[in-house]
Amino acid sequence: MKSLFHLAAVAAFSLLGLGAHAQTLSYLGQQIVPTGTPFQGAAVGGLSSLDYNPATGRYLAISDDRSEVAPARFYELALDLSQFRRTATPGSDGVRFVAMTTIQDLDGRPFGRNRVDPEGLRLDARRQLIYWCNEGQRKNGDFQAPTVRRMKPDGAPAGAFPVPSHYLPAGSVGGIAAGDMGVYNNLAFESIALTPDGKTLWTITENALAQDDLPTAVNRPSRARMLSFDLDTGAAGAEYVYEVGPVVFAPAKAGDFATNGVADLLALSDHQFIAIERSFAVGAATPGHAALTGRPTSNTIRLFLIDTTGATNVAGWPTLKGRDVVLARRQLLLDLSTLKNDDGTPLAVDNIEGITFGPTVNGKRTLVLVSDNNFNPEQFTQFVALTLD
Repeated sequence: MKSLFHLAAVAAFSLLGLGAHAQTLSYLGQQIVPTGTPFQGAAVGGLSSLDYNPATGRYLAISDDRSEVAPARFYELALDLSQFRRTATPGSDGVRFVAMTTIQDLDGRPFGRNRVDPEGLRLDARRQLIYWCNEGQRKNGDFQAPTVRRMKPDGAPAGAFPVPSHYLPAGSVGGIAAGDMGVYNNLAFESIALTPDGKTLWTITENALAQDDLPTAVNRPSRARMLSFDLDTGAAGAEYVYEVGPVVFAPAKAGDFATNGVADLLALSDHQFIAIERSFAVGAATPGHAALTGRPTSNTIRLFLIDTTGATNVAGWPTLKGRDVVLARRQLLLDLSTLKNDDGTPLAVDNIEGITFGPTVNGKRTLVLVSDNNFNPEQFTQFVALTLD
C-alpha cells in the first residue's frame, strides 16, 4: 500500500488557474452515503472538508464531530468517479472508506467532548504534515478560541499557528454588543487553503468579526477576513476582507434561523481562490431535495472566485470600523442549483462544506465537493464531481 505521503507523483500535480476567461464547470455526477453508515465502530458523518492526494489517488476528509459521536477524527477514503451518476439515487458504490485517524490535542490526547470543532483540513506532502482548523465556540459562557494547527499523519500534534488576538472571542455571549471582539459563534474558521507554491496557508472566517460587521442576513452581506500564515516560519501574514453575500432565500417564517457563510476555500494561486458560500434558511425550499428525502432542502450552494489583487492588507487592524477598505474581488463561478440530472430533475444539494481538485477524467480536470450531514437522518453525505471543460 502506498504511504499517505508517497511523494513520487506530487511534482506532477499542478493547479489549473481560473481567471477572467474561466472554464465552464460541468456536472459529472454524484454519490451518496446514507446517514448512519458505520466505519470502524462509528457513524460516518460531519464531513466538512475534502483534500485529494494525487500520489495515492485517495482523499482526506475531516469530521466536525465535537467528540460527541466518537473522538475528533479524519478519514482517508477512495472515490471512483467513474461510478458517479447524474441521477437523484446514485447509490454509494463509488465511495470506500479506508482509514480513520483520531486527532490529538496539543498534549497528545484525544479531544474531550465538546472541546473542539474540527472544520478544515489540507495535506502538505512536502513537509509530511496535515493542517487543520478548529472553529472554536462562543456561547453559554464557554469561549473557545479558533485555532489553526499542524498534525502528523497519525494525528499527533505538530504545533499551532499564532492566531492574532483580534480573532479571539471576548465580550458578550452573542457577540453583537458594543465592545465585543473576535469571531461570532459558529462563524469562524471553516477552511484551510494551501497556495500551489507551498509557501502560504490561508483560512477565512465564515462571517465578519464582531468588531467589524454584523453576520449575514436576508439583504445583508458580512465582511469576513481572510488570514494567512507563512508555512516556513508559522507567522501570521496578510489579511484581506471578503464580503460574503446575503442569505439567498428568506426563511419560511420571519425570524427563523438563516445564514450564509464561507464553508471552504481552495487556493488557485497566491492571490486567487475558490470559495464555497453555503446559504441556509429554515423552510426555504430549493429544488430537487424532496425527490430524494421527501422534504425540500434549505441549502443554496454557490462557488465564487476570489481575487485579492489590489485589495487592502488589513493585517493587524483590530477593527475595520472607520477605515477605508478595498475588498477582495468576488465573481460567481457556479450556482449548484442550476445543475440537472440526466432525467432533467435538479441536483439536490445537501450541506456542501468541502472542495478539492480531483483527478483528471477523460482528459479533464475535476473538482470534488462533499457535504456535512450533521449526523441528521434527514440529510446525507454527498460527493459531487464537476469537470473543468
